[in-house]
Amino acid sequence: MPVTRALKAFREERLNCAQSVLKAYKDRHGVSDEQILQAKADGGGRAVDGMCGALYAAVVLAGSEDDKSRICAEFEQVAGARRCRDIKSGSGYPCDKCVELAAELVDRHL
Repeated sequence: MPVTRALKAFREERLNCAQSVLKAYKDRHGVSDEQILQAKADGGGRAVDGMCGALYAAVVLAGSEDDKSRICAEFEQVAGARRCRDIKSGSGYPCDKCVELAAELVDRHL
């Protein structure tokens, strides 16, 4: 199950949030090892516009703009924000839960 794989990558393999979500979908969505390695730059609030890395990875995996919009909206509703800094300072939603949520949203919408 991809959600379990994402959490394992984050907690045990010590990949960042973006890498963990991408790795969970490596086989199903054809994510390359190079993409996972490059996603090291997207964790810790360093993704585009300071977006949570887990959410950013989910958006990268999304096919259509509708899927991207739904994933972002649902993520924000649960985590309290889209930007890493806002999540950490506002809702306090933990990083591992962001990874779990992003992977669940990919499963639900793709």
